[in-house]
Amino acid sequence: MSVWFVTGASRGFGAEITREALDRGHRVIATARDMSAVLRAYPEKPAGLLSVSADVTEPEQLTVAVEAGLAEFGRIDVVVNNAGYGLVGAIEETSDTAARALFDVNVFGVLNTLRATLPTLRAQRSGHILNISSVGGFATAPAVGLYGASKFALEGISEALHGELAPLGVRVTIVEPGGFRTDFLNGSSIQVEPAAIEDYAAGAGPVREALAQNDGRQPGDPVKAAKAIVDITEVDEPPLRLQLGADAVERVEAKLDLVRRELDEWRHVALSTAI
Repeated sequence: MSVWFVTGASRGFGAEITREALDRGHRVIATARDMSAVLRAYPEKPAGLLSVSADVTEPEQLTVAVEAGLAEFGRIDVVVNNAGYGLVGAIEETSDTAARALFDVNVFGVLNTLRATLPTLRAQRSGHILNISSVGGFATAPAVGLYGASKFALEGISEALHGELAPLGVRVTIVEPGGFRTDFLNGSSIQVEPAAIEDYAAGAGPVREALAQNDGRQPGDPVKAAKAIVDITEVDEPPLRLQLGADAVERVEAKLDLVRRELDEWRHVALSTAI
């Protein structure tokens, strides 16, 4: 049995991952800004669940949550950085306040969680970090550029972390889901900036409309995603990146093709700068 530390565990992927881990006999330190939200998500009070209030933007709360988990279970084996939210708006339309708040949760919240949990994993010389990114962290789109940027940052952090932790026996996997039928597209998980600049109607407008109309219609099953995520912690050599959903695979493949095509087309310019 493993001990899991999950942020944003009261709903969405966090809740499904927590439930799947518990169903397999693991123990879970389930955190959310409001501990009562975690308790409401699991009214059956499953054995092995420790719910703790912890806002990822508050390092002290994360430290207390880790200490509570260690006091209860003695170790932490898997850390799931799931807490986060979406932001819709063209780059120029997005306020500085909204952009900074997004990065405080999606990027600096992950760093806070890592600083709280990694001393335990390093001391154990074992563990697995699961950073819940998005296909938008590999290939972003109009109207979700700031959200994509926050996930691009998470992916850069994760790539470096992979190299830093591998010699210590700690693994890192970036999870890149496509569209899944969680609550991500409703008001509880996504913030929408006003469409204030008419010039962006053609570029950002179609994505805004698609997101507004797609809540509950996403192709992915979050229960199946949670099973795949827990599965990846049980293999000997987990991947650095795990795409989830046919739409995620399609977008990643399209970007890889684009990058390869442009690299080949402009290779002569790149090589012409060598001394």
